[in-house]
Amino acid sequence: MAQRKPFLLRIAPDVRAALQRWADDELRSLNGQIEYVLRQALQKAGRLKRGPEQLVADDGEGSPAAAPETESE
Repeated sequence: MAQRKPFLLRIAPDVRAALQRWADDELRSLNGQIEYVLRQALQKAGRLKRGPEQLVADDGEGSPAAAPETESE
């Protein structure tokens, strides 16, 4: 798994508060929620392909990423 690189994110207080509430509802850390939202947006836009390393990604707080949907035969 690739190393994570920390960086400073400046964000409006109301956006941060909304993300924190959402993270609390989803039992994720704020960092994990931000990464989840960004990853979903990138996948939807076709800018990030789902790869094997992303299927078991971890938000660093012990909350594994959602498992991919599987098709039944």
